[in-house]
Amino acid sequence: MNKDAILSRLRSQFSLDRATAKVLVVGLGKTGVSVAYYLRQLEIEFAVVDSRDKPALNDELLDKMLDVPVFTGGFDSSLFKLATHVVVSPGVSMQEPVIQQALSQGVIALSDIDLLACSVNKPIVAITGSNGKSTVTTLLGEMAKADGVKVAVGGNLGVPALNLIGEEVELYILELSSFQLERTTQLNATVATVLNISEDHLDRYTGMDDYIKQKKNVFAGDGVMVINADDADVLKMQDATRELLTFSLDHSADYHIKQTEKGRFLACKDQEILAVNELAILGRHNQANALAALALGKVVNLSEPGMCHALKHYKGLKHRMQFVADIKGVRWVNDSKATNIGACTAALQGFDGKKIILIAGGDAKGANMSELLPSLVEKVQTLLVIGKDAELIKQAVKGLVPVIEVGTLKKAVKTAKKIAEVGNIVLLSPACASIDQFENYKERGKLFSSEVEALM
Repeated sequence: MNKDAILSRLRSQFSLDRATAKVLVVGLGKTGVSVAYYLRQLEIEFAVVDSRDKPALNDELLDKMLDVPVFTGGFDSSLFKLATHVVVSPGVSMQEPVIQQALSQGVIALSDIDLLACSVNKPIVAITGSNGKSTVTTLLGEMAKADGVKVAVGGNLGVPALNLIGEEVELYILELSSFQLERTTQLNATVATVLNISEDHLDRYTGMDDYIKQKKNVFAGDGVMVINADDADVLKMQDATRELLTFSLDHSADYHIKQTEKGRFLACKDQEILAVNELAILGRHNQANALAALALGKVVNLSEPGMCHALKHYKGLKHRMQFVADIKGVRWVNDSKATNIGACTAALQGFDGKKIILIAGGDAKGANMSELLPSLVEKVQTLLVIGKDAELIKQAVKGLVPVIEVGTLKKAVKTAKKIAEVGNIVLLSPACASIDQFENYKERGKLFSSEVEALM
């Protein structure tokens, strides 16, 4: 789309007129900087504010745009009073008093996803869920590439949404978090999915109902809905007036697992697509991810051969059920991305038998850790707990699984080495955020992998 067409859409959808708009970009992270570049290209007046004294990307922005007003060290209410519009980055809560005050006085809120939706006229795939969204997003991207489609993949994952915009792009695939969706009103994706729902980010929401409500925003508009028939909360989101595709591991659905004399197959309406044992990604939950990707790909006209090629070669993302090593008959698996209960449960259920030494713990973010108990009892031989909420997990276990408090990840690896026997799986799947001891889940996963490799 050309500049005039984009400006026309922004004026129509958000009363954002280049001649009169004063946009305040709240948050100077990757998203905030991408918004700044976008507004500059459209010649829309804006300023930037961040509560931190020296945001990490402050210098980058100032180097590129010396004339942009940048305010740091707090949220000055006078800045918000001058604004006609605010673009609030996902890392900033919409419940900040100064933001709520501005909205009550008529300031219009929009998001980077809204800006993208007003700026492109090619199909958009929107993917959210408590778990698996990064895997499905990148897998679908690989399917599109295998089919020769010029695809742009990002959003919550990797490249900020606005940096994806390009004249050559034929398909946009977006991973979207609840924080992005809660401030987005104009997304009308060609096809969208909520992969699953489990407790997460309850430190930012009033409860599960609020969290689910934000996830459901991905279905705004009239595009095709892809629904997980195995998740009761997702099933409730379906709209009888919309085109619908379902996927399931256990129930009747459009995309499902078919048992045959030759083995188990990914299937669509009982037509075999690919043998499960040909998938490059492991675990039962990844079979569900593959089914979801097939459904999404079908809607945007990806070919079955191209999608199958990707399924046979896509090995998943780092820190997500990543095989690290087999040391004397003990397998070590890095699932540091499992920052909530649902992700940890999915990881545990992907293995047969009760042979897992699980390393879990960190910042539970207010979640009810007792929800882990059934999977722990079924799959875990010994539980090693680390981090801020280790005691919380130990209490939730109620003595039904042997627990060792080790405190740190380094000590967890050393302890696991001592107690592991041939056939065991040592699994880092924390069920908690990493921010109590690490910068992020990637740093946690890298430390785990390096400690395991040091054992070899």
